[in-house]
Amino acid sequence: QVKLVQSGGGLVQPGESLTLSCAPSGNVLNFYRTEWYRQAPGKQRELVATIESSGATTYIDAVKGRFTASRGSAKNTVLLQMNSLKSEGTAVYYCKYFDARGYYWGQGTQVTVAT
Repeated sequence: QVKLVQSGGGLVQPGESLTLSCAPSGNVLNFYRTEWYRQAPGKQRELVATIESSGATTYIDAVKGRFTASRGSAKNTVLLQMNSLKSEGTAVYYCKYFDARGYYWGQGTQVTVAT
């Protein structure tokens, strides 16, 4: 059984940084794509960033230049470095991990950006 464990959320002030981690466990195959989503209160879940196994990344305009998706040092771990956070970045962040058999969701981690 595959489980995705997310960590790294928290409360920060505007302009500060956080790094989220998405680590699979169990009988998981090497990922070929991971997507990062966020869901703000009262809003739909939105795709924020993607990273392919090749390292290629994409970002929505709202986070371009401030967020960076990358591979972690542990096998199949994926990171989302978030710099210059804004109050509109307050949301629950989710990772969605794709391997050859399907996809898996992380449990979500709360990010709150407030003074």
